[in-house]
Amino acid sequence: MDPMKTCISVVNSGSSSIKFSVFDHVETETPRLVFGGQVEGIGVAPRFRAKNDRGETIGAQDWENTPDVDHESLMGFLIEWIRENRQRLGLSLMGVGHRVVHGGEAYTSPVRVDEGVLAALETFIPLAPLHQPHNLRPIRALAQLNPEIPQVACFDTAFHRTNPPVAQLFALPRRMTAEGIRRYGFHGLSYEYIARQLRVLAPETAKGRVVAAHLGSGASMCALHNGQSIASTMGFSAMDGLPMGTRPGNLDPGVVLYLMQQKGLPPDDLADLFYRRSGLLGVSGISNDMRVLLESEDPHAAEAIDLFVYRIQRELGSLTAALGGLDALVFTAGVGENAPAIRARVCEAARWLGLRLDPAANRDGRAKISRTDSPVEAWVIPTNEELMIATHTRDILL
Repeated sequence: MDPMKTCISVVNSGSSSIKFSVFDHVETETPRLVFGGQVEGIGVAPRFRAKNDRGETIGAQDWENTPDVDHESLMGFLIEWIRENRQRLGLSLMGVGHRVVHGGEAYTSPVRVDEGVLAALETFIPLAPLHQPHNLRPIRALAQLNPEIPQVACFDTAFHRTNPPVAQLFALPRRMTAEGIRRYGFHGLSYEYIARQLRVLAPETAKGRVVAAHLGSGASMCALHNGQSIASTMGFSAMDGLPMGTRPGNLDPGVVLYLMQQKGLPPDDLADLFYRRSGLLGVSGISNDMRVLLESEDPHAAEAIDLFVYRIQRELGSLTAALGGLDALVFTAGVGENAPAIRARVCEAARWLGLRLDPAANRDGRAKISRTDSPVEAWVIPTNEELMIATHTRDILL
């Protein structure tokens, strides 16, 4: 099989968007991006855009929001569009890899999907009700439209299964733990990629005690020892830990009880509050976008940023304690990669750990942003979950 003539498609489906990438050179060590894009605005005003590896637009289409323009029809559109464009390039499809948020305790590594696996993954929908259904929908649609195409599920929870048992426990009755109420951790595909890249950039550092900070619209932090996850700020759901774009992060369960018992909020309203109306958006009252908040002169925007940095500082201390020390801090994802002002504030708050920032390196966007004499290193490593999924899919199908 010619690696240059074979490709893998990667799909990451959410509640309002379907992102995709196509990689060739799949039998080489690092698959190569050929083209990618997304349909966004599903349920409002669907909009399709695709670009090649040079960033040039190669596809665009807009739809009116009508009942027949849903996830299934748009997935069908993408399947046909990808098929036409890969055939134009002479590429045959090896298989499709999917990001799936929750693999539960059963799935500790990527797996080829069959009807039994899909049924098992559907049982985890109550554990991630706003993510899992959308992750599984394109798998089901593709299985119906093109059942001969192999599909692989890659899990955001799998990387954290190396956490010690005590790090996965809540102090709840044991029967609840047995039913699956435990700390799972998320953003695992991102952290796995960061761990691999750090081994390339700084092999000795990668063997040590590292905290990786995935700071984006969804935000979390992970303690890595010798490249393995030993603790994460996210727990049972993707709401725990840091404040995020629209999610509150760490929250006293008493707040939930109060809102239910005293304010009469039903579960659906609570879900909407915690997933869509809290976090940076809720505190600022302006936006969930860090770029907008950094440019704003509104004191509420400043307070939202202060809270974000403060919680990172608190969680960094907690994860450092779990590691028994700290050798490096790695920033990644949208805010981590593109907001030097946030990185500077986090590094300043970490001076007590020995971290000394190089302001010029941070401002210029270099990979290593700590001073040469800093006992604790600081790095900026762009994440690439799609490449991680493509690599896993290749390894499963070869």
